[in-house]
Amino acid sequence: MKSVLTVILAGGAGERLYPLTRNRAKPAVPFGGMYRIIDFTMANCINSQCRRIHILTQYKSQSLARHIRFAWNITRLELGEFIEIIPPQMRVNDSWYRGTADAIYHNLYSIDRESPREVLILSGDHIYKMDYQKMVQFHRQTEAAVTVATMPVPLKDATRYGVVNVDAENRIVGFEEKPPVPQANPAHPGEALASMGIYLFNMEVLRSAVLDDAARSDSSHDFGKDILPQLIEGANVYAYPFQDENKKEATYWRDVGTLDSLWEANMDLVEVEPQFNLYDTSWPLLLSQPPHPPAKFVFAERDGRFGAATDSIISNGCIISGGQVSRSVLSPGVRVNSYSQVESSVLFSGVDVGRFAQLRKVIVEKGVQIPEHAVIGYNLEEDARHYRITPGGVVVVESGDLVPTLTQREPDHVN
Repeated sequence: MKSVLTVILAGGAGERLYPLTRNRAKPAVPFGGMYRIIDFTMANCINSQCRRIHILTQYKSQSLARHIRFAWNITRLELGEFIEIIPPQMRVNDSWYRGTADAIYHNLYSIDRESPREVLILSGDHIYKMDYQKMVQFHRQTEAAVTVATMPVPLKDATRYGVVNVDAENRIVGFEEKPPVPQANPAHPGEALASMGIYLFNMEVLRSAVLDDAARSDSSHDFGKDILPQLIEGANVYAYPFQDENKKEATYWRDVGTLDSLWEANMDLVEVEPQFNLYDTSWPLLLSQPPHPPAKFVFAERDGRFGAATDSIISNGCIISGGQVSRSVLSPGVRVNSYSQVESSVLFSGVDVGRFAQLRKVIVEKGVQIPEHAVIGYNLEEDARHYRITPGGVVVVESGDLVPTLTQREPDHVN
């Protein structure tokens, strides 16, 4: 893998995750209590022996850059390893990146300096486990110019993806980005073969493709929309079937690009048998957290208070002080005070839930103070006057929101 350069695209503005992306890049959004979204792509890289990594940032990248610097400072330069954060260089013009291919075009100088044989291009905002070494081996065995990681998706959902058509040898013979009428996989009529946004290019092919694309005035400068449809006409472009390293019965890959999908992916983690395996020591995830003390639960049936959490992830530094938590994900330093209830919610670090407060199906931004007796998530019509409500009915409480004390609802566990 020493001849492979990995480029992680981490510059997206993440409009669909707003307001969580008000002050941070999409890959830096917290996930799973102790992690950031980008940590899962980074773990895939390190566990796949991809240790020459460029991370291309753009919007609101300070939080992301700080996280990478502290959490992933594990490479050895003397061994040819590096993890470099590259903000926009404005080498070719003074514009922001206009698409995924344009991001590579802007950074050809930095890529060329590493003299890679192949370039592995990844997104920094998906949750999955994959050994990229297997994809590189497949790429070389097939003598491909480009290899695209693919996975089957239900035909009804395929309009959200780039849809790939392949021949008997897995060579791509058709590619359409987000088609209104997706073409079914002939072997599985109810499914389509979707691109995962994971590309492995021979360096010479990549250079030529992005240079040609940059010169086109009619291009959106995107790999899925422009580069791949052009390449399949004259180059060996292969589909690599995704091999999941999650060690679960069902294949797991999530694009957490919306508030609803972010909430759903967090809820995947709190199942009795979680769909995504955080506990596999053979596929480690690194952490960079302040020195929080252990989580603490206080009050056991005292004065009607009972500090407990069930089917939940409770991070370091959390104090469940006489409140009850169920099916929720709490980031470090959260405090849940007496007689309060937190259900099916995601609380970012430093959130303080006041006494008698009721939260259900809520995402709460870092550091928010929920006042006593606040009721959020039980009356969406009322909540919509104060907060953002997602199409799936998730209430998002962000920093700076005036959290009102709404109509009080007596907790179920208080007599």
